[in-house]
This record gives sequence, structure tokens and C-alpha cells, in this order.
Amino acid sequence: MTGLLYREDYDAVRDRLTNWWNGADIGRPAMLLTAPRERPLEDIPALPRPRGWVTDYSTRDYAYRLNLTQRACVNTHYLGETLPKVAPDLAPGCVALYLGCHGVETDGTVWMEPCIDDPDTARFAFDPDNRYWQFTLRLARDQLRLAKGKFALEFPDLIEGLDTLASMRGTEQLLFDLVDRPDWVREALDHLNTLYFAYYDPLYELIKDDRGGSIFWCWAPGRMAKLQCDCSAMISVASFRDFMLPVLRNLTQRLDYCMYHWDGPGAIQHHDALLELPRLNMLQWTPGDGHEPVADRRWWPLFHKTIEAGKKVYIGGLNLDDLRSLRREFGHRLNQFLLGVSCKSLDDADRAMQIVSA
Repeated sequence: MTGLLYREDYDAVRDRLTNWWNGADIGRPAMLLTAPRERPLEDIPALPRPRGWVTDYSTRDYAYRLNLTQRACVNTHYLGETLPKVAPDLAPGCVALYLGCHGVETDGTVWMEPCIDDPDTARFAFDPDNRYWQFTLRLARDQLRLAKGKFALEFPDLIEGLDTLASMRGTEQLLFDLVDRPDWVREALDHLNTLYFAYYDPLYELIKDDRGGSIFWCWAPGRMAKLQCDCSAMISVASFRDFMLPVLRNLTQRLDYCMYHWDGPGAIQHHDALLELPRLNMLQWTPGDGHEPVADRRWWPLFHKTIEAGKKVYIGGLNLDDLRSLRREFGHRLNQFLLGVSCKSLDDADRAMQIVSA
């Protein structure tokens, strides 16, 4: 493969990211950089928005969902190391849907209705006929057909460990279970680790590219995943090490490349534990609502510590001033970052590249 309609230098982008992931200096940070097109690259008419449509995760109108896929990349310039992509996504936390939760479509997202009332009768089993799993496979296959020669496919947001168990059990109840039923929680997490790959593996075989690479927010030259534990903000360091660190260690050992979605000041206490995971490549920091922006100097010590531990840092939602301040603070170390910038124009995108390449 030499190129895609929406990214003609597809091979060159993957070459740079392969080098960057594997420790080479590409002369600047890796950049998830986009800018709007003045006119669509393809003229694909939009279907009318269906009545009751509240989220693009929806399963309500399949034809409209495919139309969204066809039009997803037409209005955007993909620059730096950004690849045009779509995902057969159904929610933040698809594994919980595959294992019995019901997804409630709300404005912009999907919430899970817990499916475990009684831990003593809870079942953790792969159901090949689960309607959400079948929908994911159907959508992925049709997206691959529509994507051929144009754009790439990425993983749906699977989610694992305590966050998936919280969706299935209910967050508040799970917090009680950590104290009242710790052995059950550990056993459940062991089941979820196995089941995670019951979904990941066939999806990887379906969507991997001609190099065996895959996308989970960012492309990597192998089995890529984004891991997380938003529940970690609610539990102690000891509990995180007891319940979640073994989950992450197990998952990272079965993946080639992975990042950790590190969400909010309440999760900072687990920084040392995360840095102990030898196969965790990158931390993606997001400060959460109501806190200083992601590039604020308050967070710089976290970034320095992460890089000193031999891991990469991903931060997004940046502007040109953020890039300038990060370049001044981190200098050559900025090359260990993955930076996300949505520019207003190609001129601004050029300025962004000049700043980080200085």
C-alpha cells in the first residue's frame, strides 16, 4: 500500500510512527495535527438526521451510521502523524455491552445500565450472539469496505478492568465490593482480562493493516490499545496496586504498544505504580473538567517524571501558544511527546509544525 485518498503519504506516516514508537528521534514530537478543508474532498450527500438520533454511537439507523462513516474524513486535512480513521464504536466501554449491559443513548454518549445484581450468580462468558458484538462486527466489515483506499479503521473503545466491572455492577456498589468481596472482585477481573482478548483478538485480525499495525487513537506497528481506570480516582494507592495493577500488567504483556488514559488529579496518586509497568509505553494525561488546561505548568512535573521513567506523554487539545510554552520548557525532550492540535487553517498547521521543529 502506498497511500490513501485522505492521506497520500500513508506509508511515510507509518514509517515515522514506527521509528518514534521504537525510540528513534524523528526530529520533533509526533503530531496528531488536523485542519479543516475549504471544501470536501469528496461530494457525499448527507442523509437526513433520523428522528431520535442523539449520539453518533447509535445503533438506531444503520444506513445513517454508514453515511456518517462515508463522510467522516471528507472535510479534514490530516497532517503530521494523523491518519484518517473511523471506528465501529458503540460506547465508551464496549466490552460491558458485549457482556450484558444495556446501552442507554443520551446526548452525545451512551450510558450503561448495570447487569450484575447478585455477584453470587454473576456470569462472565463470551456470547458470540450478543447483539452489540454482532453489530460491531457487522459495522466494522462494512466500514472496511467503505474505507478501502480512502481511510483506516481503529478499534472501538473497549475498556477493561475496574471500569468495565463498574459498568456491569454499578460504580457505588463496586466500591463496596472492593471492601466486602475483594476475592470476588479479583476473580471477576481475571475473567474480564481473558474476555478482553476474546473481543480484541478477532477485531485486530479484522482491522489490522498490511503491516500488522493498528489504531487506538494513534497508529502503532502492531497490537495497539488504550487502557484506563477512571475508577482509580476513587480508590487508594493500595487498592489500585491490589486490584488494577495486575490487570494492567497482564494486558500490557499481551500487547505490542499501549497507552494509558490517565484522567484527573484524583488519579495522580497512582503515577508511580503506572511507571512501574515495563510494557506500558505512554501516558495520556487529561486534567478533567474544572482544572487547569492540559498544557498548564501545574502538570509539567508529571510530564518530566514520566519521560525520565522512559515513557512517552500524550496530550491533546493544544493551541499554538501551548506548543511554544511546551517547547521552551521541555526542549529536546518534547520529541518524546505525542501532541494533539486541531488547527483553524493550513497556515496555522504550518506554524504548529515550525514551532515543534525549532
